[in-house]
Amino acid sequence: MTATTLSKETLQSVLEGGRSGERELVAFRRELHAKPELSLQESETAARVAEELKKLGLEVRTGVGAHGIVADLVGPVAGRTVALRADMDALPIEEETGLEFASQRPGVMHACGHDAHTAMLLGAARLLVQQKDKLRGRVRFLFQSAEEINQGAKLMIEQGALDGVDEIYGLHNLPTLAAGKVATRYGSLMGSVDRIEIKLQGRGGHGAMPDQTIDPVVAGSAIVMGLQTAVSREVSPFAPVVVTIGKIHAGDSYNVIPHRAEMVGTIRTFSPDVQKTMRERIERLVCTIAEAYRCKAELTYTELSPVLVNHDANVAYVEQVTDAMIGRELRVEAAPTLGGEDFALYLQQVPGCFFWLGAGPQEGAENAFGLHHPKFTLNEECLPLGASMLAAVAMSRLSDAQ
Repeated sequence: MTATTLSKETLQSVLEGGRSGERELVAFRRELHAKPELSLQESETAARVAEELKKLGLEVRTGVGAHGIVADLVGPVAGRTVALRADMDALPIEEETGLEFASQRPGVMHACGHDAHTAMLLGAARLLVQQKDKLRGRVRFLFQSAEEINQGAKLMIEQGALDGVDEIYGLHNLPTLAAGKVATRYGSLMGSVDRIEIKLQGRGGHGAMPDQTIDPVVAGSAIVMGLQTAVSREVSPFAPVVVTIGKIHAGDSYNVIPHRAEMVGTIRTFSPDVQKTMRERIERLVCTIAEAYRCKAELTYTELSPVLVNHDANVAYVEQVTDAMIGRELRVEAAPTLGGEDFALYLQQVPGCFFWLGAGPQEGAENAFGLHHPKFTLNEECLPLGASMLAAVAMSRLSDAQ
């Protein structure tokens, strides 16, 4: 089975179709950007997406996995089902870009570009509707909620979003890669995401009388430092792992040793095998260190999403479409990252590929503000290419010769 049976001329025409709809893509993206919604709260965004999909005549199912949307485009001839996915949620960040279409909602911002992903997938749907008669099978469009909290994909899968799907594709904008470029990687691309919550109980008392207390703050400090040995002394240096405590809370007064302390953090790995070993390792360190400081420890360890592992054949399909559409010189190898993506859950169920789409300035992209930054901006020149890439991959997989 070949990676693509579409001619370069056909792929170029798809790209031109994406460019011709750039104004609509930009307008829709800016509309969403100004009205961001947090994870599991994307009701207005979902309603707007559903409205536009229905205008295209698609079969639309709403409320899938909270506010997710599933829409099918069915070709005239039976065949496989190819899914394309975009995420819709924003982040609890105060925007500092100063853009005319900046967030109108205090403390909420599309600082990860999910507004652009949504616009691109809608653009892909428009392009594919125009090519409906040439499709052998169906395209399933997945507009997902709650990616930022690693819940949306799981909910979508549980509610049948992948039923009957043969393969799946998705992309993420990358502001540190110039717009017009695409980055792909075989095998592991993004890290697993686990969450840890640690509750420590000591015995509170006067700050001037520590001998009459059991100090959970001191125990917590030792645990934070001790957890780093889980990486430095228990895992091979050739197996990337990150242990980060991002939140600590204890006490309410400067002269009181608190009774309790709480910490929340994340564990990131780049190997499914290593991820399986981290729960025991973290629990052992937390409990034994707490005991050494006479505290009681309670650990809650939650596996949120696995390592994102692309399937080789599907990466090859994306690469051949990319090379024919924009040229091999504009495709680069993606660097591995321990940033997580719950698209990994889809890839555990069906073959597929997740890739990066350049969204930075043409010059100096490596110095651009990154994802999740309050000054994150997106080069909107990436929108038509993203829409065209998604559409072209689906068309290639559903062409008559497959």
